[in-house]
Amino acid sequence: FNQVKSVDVDESYTRDITESLDNTIVLVVDDEWTESAMKKLDAIYGTWRKSSTEKNNYNLPMPKMTNTDLSRLLKSEEVQNAIRAPKKSSAGRRILKKNPLKNWRTMARLNPYAVVQKKSAQYVQQKQRDERQKKADARRGITTVDASGGKARPRTTTKAPKKSKK
Repeated sequence: FNQVKSVDVDESYTRDITESLDNTIVLVVDDEWTESAMKKLDAIYGTWRKSSTEKNNYNLPMPKMTNTDLSRLLKSEEVQNAIRAPKKSSAGRRILKKNPLKNWRTMARLNPYAVVQKKSAQYVQQKQRDERQKKADARRGITTVDASGGKARPRTTTKAPKKSKK
């Protein structure tokens, strides 16, 4: 219903004029529905046995539960016999979930190929680091390590080293 308006007819009682969705007027006297008001509601919305005459294809919704006292239902013997006993929580500590992106062992457990990928990436990185070092050594004039396995030696300079002042 859209609106409820109270109208004083006599001093003895008041009438509430209620406008329904299709602007038909239903009278309610002293908070009691009149017979004509109930018939009008039945015509608009229908009953569970008879469909609506004014609305197309409209039926009243059926209740899903006959007993809506949920706490009483859950405490009933039939429900208590049907459900399992609650699980007891373990007394041990809660296991902390580890982030596989930060924890290497967890990543290896989730993805065993990650070990191979990491070693391959380390190898490539070491190779690139060695190449950069060779280029830098060449620019500085430092001899690099040869295949014989000797140590790299700095270039000999022709200038005398600077003496420190004391």
